[in-house]
Amino acid sequence: MLELIHSGVPNIVCTQPFGCLPNHVVGKGVIKELRRQYPESNVVAVDYDPGASEVNQLNRIKLMLSTAVKNMK
Repeated sequence: MLELIHSGVPNIVCTQPFGCLPNHVVGKGVIKELRRQYPESNVVAVDYDPGASEVNQLNRIKLMLSTAVKNMK
C-alpha cells in the first residue's frame, strides 16, 4: 500500500479472504498508521467470504469511491 501511495495512487481497496490472518495483521494492521502519516490516502479493507453480504462489500467500495471523488475537487 505504501508503494501505491508513493506512486501517486491514494485510493486503495485492500481485499482479503475472510480469516486470512497474515493480511489481517499486515494489511488491516497498518491502515490506521497509513492514514495518520498520509492523510490524503483513502484506504478501505473489504473481507470476502461465502457468507458475507455482497451489498455491504459494494457499499464499502462505493463509499471509498465517493471519498475519492470529493478529494479530487
